[in-house]
Amino acid sequence: MTSILTYTFKNLPNASKWALRFSVRPLSCSSQLRAAPAAQTKSKKTLAKPNIRNIVVVDGVRIPFLQSGTSYKDLMPHDLARAAFSGLLHRTNVSKDVVDYIIFGTVIQEVKTSNVAREAALGAGFSDKTPAHTVTMACISANQAMITGVGLIASGQCDVVVAGGVELMSDVPIVIQEEIRKMMLDLNKAKTLGQRLSLLSKFRLNFLSPELPAVAEFSTSETMGHSADRLAAAFAVSRADQDEYALRSHSLAKKAQDEGLLSDIVPFKVPGKDTVTKDNDIRPSSLEQMAKLKPAFIKPYGTVTTANSSFLTDGASAMLIMAEEKALAMGYKLKVYLRPTYATPKVLEKAGLTLNDIDAFEFHEAFSGQILANFKAMDSDWFAQNYMGRKTKVGSPPLEKFNNWGGSLSLGHPFGATGCRLVMAGANRLRKEGGQYGLVAACAAGGQGHAMIVEAYPK
Repeated sequence: MTSILTYTFKNLPNASKWALRFSVRPLSCSSQLRAAPAAQTKSKKTLAKPNIRNIVVVDGVRIPFLQSGTSYKDLMPHDLARAAFSGLLHRTNVSKDVVDYIIFGTVIQEVKTSNVAREAALGAGFSDKTPAHTVTMACISANQAMITGVGLIASGQCDVVVAGGVELMSDVPIVIQEEIRKMMLDLNKAKTLGQRLSLLSKFRLNFLSPELPAVAEFSTSETMGHSADRLAAAFAVSRADQDEYALRSHSLAKKAQDEGLLSDIVPFKVPGKDTVTKDNDIRPSSLEQMAKLKPAFIKPYGTVTTANSSFLTDGASAMLIMAEEKALAMGYKLKVYLRPTYATPKVLEKAGLTLNDIDAFEFHEAFSGQILANFKAMDSDWFAQNYMGRKTKVGSPPLEKFNNWGGSLSLGHPFGATGCRLVMAGANRLRKEGGQYGLVAACAAGGQGHAMIVEAYPK
């Protein structure tokens, strides 16, 4: 959904007129900083259908999400992914030989382990006869890994799939200049001393300057932060509202952490260091302190800061997905059914549900401004009619059901791994709060988005 809004705004003729349409209703989170648990929901109809293969989540885990440059900085992505695999195997006691396929998502690939799914699977002890592949779809890479697994099971090709994702922002590839890359390749092909000397004579010192990676889209050269700033301006989302929402995320995450609700986390003994047991950048502050920060992207007038943005994160997650009949035959207690599709309105319509039917919302929080702009767009008939091809608005999710255990702003956002965290947060909240339906949604670079219904498995 966010990506749709971002693309739309790029094509608007007059942003100020656009903002006027959305400046009427203020968005305040102050009364929701400590969201009350949702009341137990009466049983609704099930989305399970006869004669159709149902896909279920047995369980899912993640290693703690850490700010980049901290405890994981000396590792490689496949080390984190292997730890997530090992944690899942320990949590579920599933036999490695039972797993038919492994799919992992990642965004910034380490060149030595381009198929990180395969390298990590072998490192975790899975059979070399179990195929594994890696997918990339920006911030919904783990979502795509899960969807691919669902497709394999639904089509009857597999019964048991492990899906997940990993990202290590502490050690991203830094590329040397194109001129020196070409020179080195040509030197390798040169056959005589004269040819080599001729090539070396073209060398210039500026060839040695590195090309630093940027979290930006290739097609637009725009970072997600710039996009979020423009989105917030287009929907008249104030800096104060963004800071207030970010404070809500951190406060709820700290509460969930202190109460032991983040049960998907498995400890990770970092080689040569201590065992990491919890996320390390949950930091409730104060609105006064947050207001002192300067804009991070569009200076000096932007409203997106480091406090109301998700931070660069290292982490990995993994999930065990099965055909329902297989999981029951193996004696598992199941978490949720998976019902994937793309974008919130589509998944609700396909399931025959409305926002009122949803008991737990888990949306990816890339930026506070992105979330609050989405709220306004979802609650606008005008936006629905002009940009979504709908007659009426979808409606805005109620905050008392929304990201009640924190979100990406506070827990962290390893690009390739967030999707599994969202699904497990939704699944665990449904079990804890007695709800039936959860809605998981996330945006991604390139104008993409994903939404999924998770339905609590009957106890």
